[in-house]
Amino acid sequence: SASNTAKPSDIMRELKIEKLVLNISVGESGDRLTRARKVLEELSGQSPIDSKARYTVRTFGIRRNEKIATHVTVRGPKAEEILERGLKVKEFELRARNFSATGNFGFGVDEHIDLGIKYDPSIGIFGLDFYIVMGRPGFRISRRKHCKSRVGAPHRIDKEETKEWYKKKFDGIISQK
Repeated sequence: SASNTAKPSDIMRELKIEKLVLNISVGESGDRLTRARKVLEELSGQSPIDSKARYTVRTFGIRRNEKIATHVTVRGPKAEEILERGLKVKEFELRARNFSATGNFGFGVDEHIDLGIKYDPSIGIFGLDFYIVMGRPGFRISRRKHCKSRVGAPHRIDKEETKEWYKKKFDGIISQK
């Protein structure tokens, strides 16, 4: 790719965290979903959004359009801070398959109390998914309304670049299993 020829001092090529999405898939609506919502609210300080089931699955006991999960999108310094806490639980070790071809990555945490939230018997314990979307300056051209355009191939982010960024920023380990 063209990233090898670019000068490392080029600020337009620096990777940054576009957003962090936290998701708890409860698999049912009602009381457990409300409790999961509380967990995300406490973690992010924002109000979470509910996700609905796309179709009915009898074996899981879910109906179409039933609220079955809750998620919240965090940006900026808060996203970095929450990501750091999540990675600490994982001991900064991710698997190679946690990284997508488009340079984003995600992982799961089994118990939300590991993130430094006090255990509350009335809420219980939830696992949650972290998904991190990476970006670069100049990605706005693909999202703006006027004169919308595509991000060129040399400017796109690939798996290897994100892995390098992750190792450098967090001194992280990437295992190959």
